[in-house]
Amino acid sequence: MNFLVDAQLPRSLVQWFKTTGCEAIHTLDLKQGNRTPDKAIAQIADKRRAIIVTKDADFLDTHLLEGSPAKLLILSTGNISNRKLLELFAANMETILESLEQSNLVELNQAGLILHDS
Repeated sequence: MNFLVDAQLPRSLVQWFKTTGCEAIHTLDLKQGNRTPDKAIAQIADKRRAIIVTKDADFLDTHLLEGSPAKLLILSTGNISNRKLLELFAANMETILESLEQSNLVELNQAGLILHDS
């Protein structure tokens, strides 16, 4: 699977994805870095067939209203440390991957995963 990690999430998440065999980039890796507009991030993700990983509700709105980004993993964890975030991904990665095969919109919170119809 291919992921594009949004600006408010740590770059270490990209490295973690890569250790699980996934492809991943961070918005810092884009030409405009973290200043890349959301619409451009969505277009890049759709072109790469990447799943945007974000806490930004704006992506959720455009996914629901416009269908872009095509696939979204939205985090509703609240403020947690980077270490706790990586632990949450480690504990749920198999289910995350399976869920993203079934749904275009998956939500990860501290209790687990929610699949949304989109």
